[in-house]
Amino acid sequence: MGTTALPPHRLYYLHNFVRALDWLRTRYADVLGAPEQDFIARFTQLPEPAQALLVRLVMRRGPWFRAGKLAYEEIGDIDTAAAPLLALGWLDATAPLTLAELFAVHTHREVATLFAATCTHQATAKSQTKAALLQALQPHHTTAQPYRQWHPTSTEAVWRVAQEVTALCTRLRLMFFGNLHQSWSEFVLADLGLFQYEVVPFDAQSRAFQCRADVDHYLVLHALRQALDDGAERPPLLAAAVQATSPNPWLERRRAKLLMRLGEACEKAADWPLAEQAYAHSQHPGARHRRIRVHERMGRHADALALALLALAAPESEEEAQRLARMLPRLQRAAAQPGSAAAPAAKPPRSARTLPPPLELALPYPGPATSVEWALRAHWHTDEAPVYYTENALINSLFGLLCWPAIFAPLPGAFFHPFQAAPADLSAPDFAERRSALFAECLQTLNDGRYRALIRERFASKHGRQSPHVFWGALSEPLLELALHCIPAAHLRLFFERLLQAPVAHRSGLPDLVRFWPTRPVEQRYELVEVKGPGDKLQDNQIRWLQYCHAHGLPASVCHVRWLDAPGMEPLMGATGT
Repeated sequence: MGTTALPPHRLYYLHNFVRALDWLRTRYADVLGAPEQDFIARFTQLPEPAQALLVRLVMRRGPWFRAGKLAYEEIGDIDTAAAPLLALGWLDATAPLTLAELFAVHTHREVATLFAATCTHQATAKSQTKAALLQALQPHHTTAQPYRQWHPTSTEAVWRVAQEVTALCTRLRLMFFGNLHQSWSEFVLADLGLFQYEVVPFDAQSRAFQCRADVDHYLVLHALRQALDDGAERPPLLAAAVQATSPNPWLERRRAKLLMRLGEACEKAADWPLAEQAYAHSQHPGARHRRIRVHERMGRHADALALALLALAAPESEEEAQRLARMLPRLQRAAAQPGSAAAPAAKPPRSARTLPPPLELALPYPGPATSVEWALRAHWHTDEAPVYYTENALINSLFGLLCWPAIFAPLPGAFFHPFQAAPADLSAPDFAERRSALFAECLQTLNDGRYRALIRERFASKHGRQSPHVFWGALSEPLLELALHCIPAAHLRLFFERLLQAPVAHRSGLPDLVRFWPTRPVEQRYELVEVKGPGDKLQDNQIRWLQYCHAHGLPASVCHVRWLDAPGMEPLMGATGT
């Protein structure tokens, strides 16, 4: 009787890997070097079981694997599948393991039995935890050796995926996704429908890396970031990061972020001179503000004030302007030395506006399981005046739906593989400028009333697709209809224009609740409300949104909630406003 063939979907991971290789050969023929081309050619000539086994191992945490623990029905006999990989040197059965690597492929019971004869008289191997046993044995086993020398009586094979194969597959994955945080599992999640992505028509030249040097550069920056996270010495890391410049703007933004993280690590270690150097070389948002703070820490008050005044003349963002407004009085006092002229008073930035007085409200304590936002929503909500807890979801989602064609426009450098939830340049300073005509066309529909039909249509046709601004889990059809009914088009334009100023930074900080009055006799109305419980304060990004709303006549307010009968507190007397 013949063997029944397995359904093709049992090898889904292999099919996806082959799809990725075909994609890379089509779009990166000029970037693939001899090692990658040789790997792809040899891989395609392997028997299907060997291909499947290698892909399985590359996708799993390795690099060491015990043959006896590998069982895949669709692959069949593991030893047979592994034979071509061993012949190519892609799997290695004789590579030396360290003691820690040996422990990683064995259970506590197994290593306790293996080293039972070498344990000290103070404790038996089985009475110690695995970590304690490893620590006790490490001083006596400092040399790596093949598995057969560690475990002479074992008949099981232990394989290591060759380092060059792991590095090659990592490089190919990077070239396909344009990053290293996405994995081959993206194919599976998309096939299962768990993640849905917008289909963006881009040509063969739309790719993350334009030359081989770009890929090399990304990997250098990634290695430096890993070294920083692993606690490597910071001075050589900083020197390497300063030298790792690139003509590619996208990679320069990554380098700026790395320098920012280096500066933060130096600050945490109170290494102020090194932190100052890192921030001085970084163009990442916020680096200049942190450099001013480091100048203060170092007692360089004149330098701190000079840099702050320079920043105030051309702030990089509302956030920087807000921070400078708080810092300047302190910097001016510190920089005014005896016998010297006082530093000139700086004019506060335009964003430093006052807010209307908040509403004070006292409510019965709802218990620890209910947040203050839900408690206030329950207090206000009625059928005639519904209240939703949306936070950032509503305004962002309306923007994302109306401006969907502009956000997902197939511009060069924006999309380069089928699993992107957002354009790659979303955080770039020129994101909105590059798409200015497209965004203008979207916002024009607010003038002629077409926006409601467009938003409804995209809510239906794009539902569930990944987007940097649409919060599908929080956006229901009733909420959408209330928003389109009660929020004037002129107000939506104002919200959207601020989002366009900084599409990433301004996504957060919007008020918690939205109140609707859809059946008022004169006009429909809405209000955004930021909710604060006892001891809670407004965050900077919340203040900036509230200031913007107040300056432009958008109905937004703050409500401070107190509890009438919280445990351990005296009953509070106060308004029970509506």
